[in-house]
Amino acid sequence: MTPDNKDDRTEAAIVVRNLRKSFGEQKVLNGISLQVDQGETLAILGRSGTGKSVLLKLIIGLAKSDSGSIRVHGQEIANLSSDELNAIRMKIGFLFQDAALYDSLSVEENVAFPLKRHNKMSQGDLKDLVRDLLSQIGMQDHSGKMPSEISGGMKKRVGLARSLALDPDILLYDEPTAALDPITAAEIEELILKLQKERRLASIVVTHDLRGAKILSDRMALIHEGNVLIEGTFQDFSQSSDPFVCQFLEKGS
Repeated sequence: MTPDNKDDRTEAAIVVRNLRKSFGEQKVLNGISLQVDQGETLAILGRSGTGKSVLLKLIIGLAKSDSGSIRVHGQEIANLSSDELNAIRMKIGFLFQDAALYDSLSVEENVAFPLKRHNKMSQGDLKDLVRDLLSQIGMQDHSGKMPSEISGGMKKRVGLARSLALDPDILLYDEPTAALDPITAAEIEELILKLQKERRLASIVVTHDLRGAKILSDRMALIHEGNVLIEGTFQDFSQSSDPFVCQFLEKGS
């Protein structure tokens, strides 16, 4: 349920149009269209295997679509060179479902990793920035620990700090509270909301958690059978008479 005038807005950070992706005979995305403005959070919902995580990988260029358009800050990413795509990726933070920390690097080294690769700052400035990032996510007292020495929730925090290292204006979250207990999940949600408010990010949150989506997002989109079945606020979802939407709300509540 996207307003008609929404397509005309030029300020959207991410614009996806008629995106299609198949793996062999399996159609995963069958003409997806979405957009996210700067400062807005869109939650992507759907059953397992509906292409939610695939959509994120397409947006960041980790996979290629079969057809359709993906524009990031007005730039079509489909035919970019590696250097051009990397330049766009530097403005997009990605929090992987399992945090994807490097096991052989400490917490501090994990956060510093993208800075060492893409930023020519002095060692002192780098350490100060990493310390500040770890402070923002409440991990300043654990900088020397290895990933094997911290909890799942702590790993998510470190992954989030690393995704913020290059000061992105877009952040993609793949199941940010998956496999966390309710208290830790709530802490991660509070942290995401805090960062969203402070940094005015354009964010997409892929999640199975309807409660979390309601808390974190301005709008939600439900993918079903390769298409966006419904898009809007939680109130829009709750007023829908579509049988699958009703079932999804009932099972997710």
